[in-house]
Amino acid sequence: MTAFEDLERGDIVWASDPLSEKGRPMLVLGSPEFPNHGVQFITVLISTKTYHEDSLTLQNDDYDDDPLGERSHVLPWSLVTLNSAADVDHYLTSLVDERTEDVASQLIDYISS
Repeated sequence: MTAFEDLERGDIVWASDPLSEKGRPMLVLGSPEFPNHGVQFITVLISTKTYHEDSLTLQNDDYDDDPLGERSHVLPWSLVTLNSAADVDHYLTSLVDERTEDVASQLIDYISS
């Protein structure tokens, strides 16, 4: 089990999904620390649904550790901020730096347009 404070960019965690009552995998893209709030994780959602045309499909060689069990797709436009250890159920795996950077670049493109 990875502690909340030990999570870092590229880690994939199972966390509370604000859009449903069940959790889902999320990719950590940043972990800023704020004086009044402590560490917060900026994440994007991961889905197994294939109908999102602009999602980024994860291949087995995108993972730094074991791949997720199902073919998964990162949704770089779906941001979620995790504020505490209570938001994160457990660590799943991590992505290689290059793929994490691809996701971050796509997110920046969305924010900049």
